[in-house]
Amino acid sequence: MAGLVSCILTLPLAPVRFVVALAEVLQREAERELYGPAAVRRQLEELDEALATGAISDDEHERSQQAVTDRLIHRGP
Repeated sequence: MAGLVSCILTLPLAPVRFVVALAEVLQREAERELYGPAAVRRQLEELDEALATGAISDDEHERSQQAVTDRLIHRGP
């Protein structure tokens, strides 16, 4: 009986709970895209390719690689 009452009383909060759950899913997906091994490998490969084609200089390549590794090392909570 208490479960039914609490369910009825909290029913108006269902949209808020849905939005919070959706935000959590989106945050996990964004972190996976940013910090996942495949994404990091792809970024480093793109940097290597850009260096090989002359699209970026050695200095830009090193700075960009450092930015990728710094992002992994100083990853937020």
